[in-house]
Amino acid sequence: MEFIAEAGDALPPILVALLVGAAASFALTPLIRRFALREGLVDRPGGRRVNLVPVPRAGGLAVAAAFLGVSGIFLWVNERELFVPAPVFLTSGHVTALLLGGAGAAVLGALDDYFDLRARWQLLIQVGLAAGAVALGVTITAINNPFADGLFRFEPAFAVLFTIFWIVGMMNSINWIDGLDGLSSGIAVVAAVTLGVISLTIDIAQPLVAILCFALAGSLLGFLPWNFHPASIFPGTSGVQFIGFTLAILSIMGEAKVAVALLVLGVPIIDTFWIIVRRLWERRSPFTPDRTHIHHRMLDLGLSHRRTVVLIYGICILLALLALLLSGADQLYAFLGVFLVLGLALYLPTRGKLQVEELEAAAYEEPEPDRV
Repeated sequence: MEFIAEAGDALPPILVALLVGAAASFALTPLIRRFALREGLVDRPGGRRVNLVPVPRAGGLAVAAAFLGVSGIFLWVNERELFVPAPVFLTSGHVTALLLGGAGAAVLGALDDYFDLRARWQLLIQVGLAAGAVALGVTITAINNPFADGLFRFEPAFAVLFTIFWIVGMMNSINWIDGLDGLSSGIAVVAAVTLGVISLTIDIAQPLVAILCFALAGSLLGFLPWNFHPASIFPGTSGVQFIGFTLAILSIMGEAKVAVALLVLGVPIIDTFWIIVRRLWERRSPFTPDRTHIHHRMLDLGLSHRRTVVLIYGICILLALLALLLSGADQLYAFLGVFLVLGLALYLPTRGKLQVEELEAAAYEEPEPDRV
């Protein structure tokens, strides 16, 4: 892995974007929390909720506001001062898709936080957001060829469908892995940092995109202290929809980063795939809530809430390192290996019977306090 010569020049704006994003979301989260409590946007214990006490949701609005504010200001200033060069592919449509589409994902997700929309309406919103991004020019036209040097290019019609599938799939993967305190936001931090680092390598050479990735990472880091176990606020649908959409767009900007995102986000992506397969095999709706996700299996094996989250963080960091060190076919083989391992993990016997009914919150109660 070799970095571009301009990587050093990009470090100051990267640090500024990271720190300002973190400070903004850290300061905004308590305000959003008070707003959520006042408006009744609260997850109450019971059913498949993990919390044992009422916890406000919609915390993702703080993450979205911090990222959109920092990114919008930086792009405006950079256009005049040219701290880092803009990639040749970056158009006003790409910027609009990232910022306006991200805002739309957060706002529409907030509607679900408020009204508890049915899954079909959430899916329709996701497809609409993805189609809007494609209309603005965000399209996966090629990916790294896993079997030879160079790129594998798609036909235009397939590229459109694949891009919509990628964005919708990313949004649902982040949504479905959001089952424990701090899990989805921590995984997203690892993904954003990895995409930022890879954007500074000579193979990608996109320092401006790297700054946007670190702005997202900072916005998530500022939110994470409020969201880590025991969480005082959840990201809510507004958060997971925004995070999934933004990561999807950042991974599409330029070539060769989709494979990286596929590997570093292997845990939520593969978890989502196997859960859908299991539910369809059992002739149930893919959107039927149950406790068959990878984090549920780890809890059933005896891990505490916090240790489960930290272990999944570790897996994601390992995958991030593989994504940075490997390329081409090696990335594909690594992903297939993780695909099989996690698939088997989802079917491991546990101390309790596999449950497909709604999960009681008490199932998440810590067996004993974690010791530092």
